[in-house]
Amino acid sequence: MKSLSNTSKGIFFIICSAFFFALMAVFVRLAGDIHFVQKAFFRNAVAFLIALGGTLRDVRHQGREAVRIPKGAPLYLFLRAFAGSVGVFGNFYAIDHILLADAAILNKMAPFFTIIFCYIILREKIKPVPLVCIIIAFSGSILIVKPSFNFTQMIPTLAAFMGGVGAGLAYASIRKLSYLKCNGKIIILFFSAFSMMLSVPYMITSFNPMSLQQTLMLLCAGGCAAGGQFSITAAYYHAPASKISIYDYSQILFSTLFGLVFFGQFPDWMSLAGYIIIISMAVVNYIYTHRHAEESPVVE
Repeated sequence: MKSLSNTSKGIFFIICSAFFFALMAVFVRLAGDIHFVQKAFFRNAVAFLIALGGTLRDVRHQGREAVRIPKGAPLYLFLRAFAGSVGVFGNFYAIDHILLADAAILNKMAPFFTIIFCYIILREKIKPVPLVCIIIAFSGSILIVKPSFNFTQMIPTLAAFMGGVGAGLAYASIRKLSYLKCNGKIIILFFSAFSMMLSVPYMITSFNPMSLQQTLMLLCAGGCAAGGQFSITAAYYHAPASKISIYDYSQILFSTLFGLVFFGQFPDWMSLAGYIIIISMAVVNYIYTHRHAEESPVVE
């Protein structure tokens, strides 16, 4: 991939991450009736072990420099870990309670929130057209959430939406850490360890014994999650959100296909309308930024 531009690399990695995360959701749902916190723990444990192995390999080849935390990075490592944990817990809760495609599209509000948080953290400009796209996309998400007076019914969709907010802040933090030249494996290692620690109280007090099949499903989910994490980290390392975030919506295609094939799921008309609105705004924002946005510095 050396001959590809940084933007092309970012596109490739973000589509890979979309596939891995969509497949992860399938395995999470196939794991059956296990609490979402326990599922999240196993997902993060696999990612932690893979990132730890990669980090130790870097240390052997590069020495201590491979694990050096740059000045200013700890704050953004924490933000990435906290926001990413919100994203994971919200998404996992939603996967067990609503359509895979609904959970995916609400989680894919993340690119819009990434743009907002990149403005706050990196001062990457938000021009009027992207701002309008964000507002309209938010209205599209309301069609999927379907607000009602029955708050209990809304919890899964709200959880998925908050997962998208958390993921947006996490991706913006990754972008900041790329400027600080923090090792990508350290970012994943810190996030996975932090998220596992949040799960520990539940695991101690309420662990649910699992069958061999359930264990295998969660291990597969963890492997896919690790693939998604490494891919999304590589994507935002190579290119700014404004140039590649549109391709993250390929997860909707993967999730809809997987939901139909594995679970016989198909979205209702309101959800489909919400999908169309959100994806349309993503396309409009993508076209606009490609025509008007200035080149942003990237990490080679």
